[in-house]
Amino acid sequence: MRSRSTPESNIRPFHFYSGLVRPLFRALNPISQHTPRVRFSHAGTPFHACSAAPPARLCPVAAVDDSPCLARARLQHRRAPELGAGTPMARWRAAAFAAFLFFLLVGHCRGGKTGICYGRNADDLPSPDKVARLVQQQSIKYVRIYDTNIDVIRAFANTSVELMVGVPNADLLAFSQYQSNVDTWLKNSILPYYPATAITHITVGAEITESPVNVSALVVPAMRNVLAALKKAGLHKKITISSTHSLGILSRSFPPSAGAFNSSYAHFLKPMLEFLVENQAPFMVDLYPYYAYQNSPSNVSLNYALFSPQSQGVIDPNTGLVYTNMFDAQVDSIFFALMALNFKTLKIMITETGWPNKGAAKETGATPDNAQTYNTNLIRHVVNDSGTPAKPGEEIDVYIFSLFNENRKPGIESERNWGLFSPDQSAIYSLDWTGRGNVDIMTGGNITGSNGTWCVASTNVSETALQNALNWACGPGDVDCSAIQPSQPCYQPDTLISHASYAFNMYYQQKGATDVACSFGGAGVRTTKDPSYDACFYLDSDRKIINTNSTPPPAPSASSPSLPGQCFTLLLPMLPIVIASGFL
Repeated sequence: MRSRSTPESNIRPFHFYSGLVRPLFRALNPISQHTPRVRFSHAGTPFHACSAAPPARLCPVAAVDDSPCLARARLQHRRAPELGAGTPMARWRAAAFAAFLFFLLVGHCRGGKTGICYGRNADDLPSPDKVARLVQQQSIKYVRIYDTNIDVIRAFANTSVELMVGVPNADLLAFSQYQSNVDTWLKNSILPYYPATAITHITVGAEITESPVNVSALVVPAMRNVLAALKKAGLHKKITISSTHSLGILSRSFPPSAGAFNSSYAHFLKPMLEFLVENQAPFMVDLYPYYAYQNSPSNVSLNYALFSPQSQGVIDPNTGLVYTNMFDAQVDSIFFALMALNFKTLKIMITETGWPNKGAAKETGATPDNAQTYNTNLIRHVVNDSGTPAKPGEEIDVYIFSLFNENRKPGIESERNWGLFSPDQSAIYSLDWTGRGNVDIMTGGNITGSNGTWCVASTNVSETALQNALNWACGPGDVDCSAIQPSQPCYQPDTLISHASYAFNMYYQQKGATDVACSFGGAGVRTTKDPSYDACFYLDSDRKIINTNSTPPPAPSASSPSLPGQCFTLLLPMLPIVIASGFL
């Protein structure tokens, strides 16, 4: 997706390969006598280690015989007994190492996380219980809230949704002054609901440099007191403590390599960074490319802000790195600022980013389509572990702002319109949280319009009503639902609303695409946006024949094969070794 100054920088630096995987397969060579080593090409296909090739992106997955490599494998095997590599002890060590590497890679292969910010500064919001159900229906796994509201925390119990909670700036004085205040807070607000509610992070203070009251001197003492309270409860290794910042913490952000922190914040920033390193916590920052575009549209193009493939690259004159989107440039400006202070190992987490769906007359970029485009491309960017030009392949966890429009927020019109949903839970636009396509088919399809019409499942009906309608369509409705069975083109995402959308549309098209054919007791809605994605092709009213085994023209790829797929390919051949060794 991104262009770099050198070909090598397009390849993710997967250090496990050179440091662990290559020695492993050399050690296992006596066991697999005729297994030459293979590497991955740029496209993810294996090529031989004996041939000239660029550096490996991932790791070997299979052996393919050719005479040069086979000869080398046999030569290495003949030498192995001289080194003791073929002894039972050596084989056991190799198997143990394989098991260790297998479990290590399982953790590494999770990919970047994408969550949602759940602000509540609005009228008529649904109850926390309803919000928790909405989040689960959207397959969202990570949620950030800005306080420790007991009703909200309780609502997410036993949902498997990971929750980031916050200590508001107004509480920093009390938290920094007395340990007993923090102990009481933990006892009343966290411990009764943990671990049923999976609280994973606590943010102590939020964008403190933007606060109208100077609380910067309070944040680190408050963080230390929260850590002390967690240690007493034995949770300091399970719940991570940090604090969020705006990009305004930098005095300079362009070019990215010149990123530097504002020197006036040094009094609290250095001890905070030391705290984060000591406790293996991320540096949290809120990034908004929208404001860069809105404040300077003559210098920042809309395409550049939205991750558009049509964006013109911006070259960092100091490094030669090419930036094709503002998000990467902002992340790298933070990275270079941290590196300038010798904190280059700190992980960066984006705790807010997004795009408004509505704005004032002068805010022409604030539209639902642009919001959908930005967040869709962002999710794909994160899920694929695209990283940034300065740190290619780096996992970046992000939280999209926000779940709901919040009508009570002050400021310009866009401030109140960052939500994916209105307070009545109706979708303003839809997102594909898997990063697979342009949008999730749940609420109406991809960005590209169509001359035809489709019928998809409504997001405003109960799961029971949706399931009953799906059962009817695939039964008495005589719809061929084979495409939504496991391993078939439309099985993923494996959600009720996705499968119902496919079945509803098939019935709708079979019955002539009439209004009545899309009713399903109120569970179906018509749309002019094509819900097709990947190899799942939705019949429309202009195409009366569908072959679910056909693949539609591929959309432009945003990146190389996704990390989860690559990791599966990597781990699969190791699994028999681990099982045979008795480790599973």
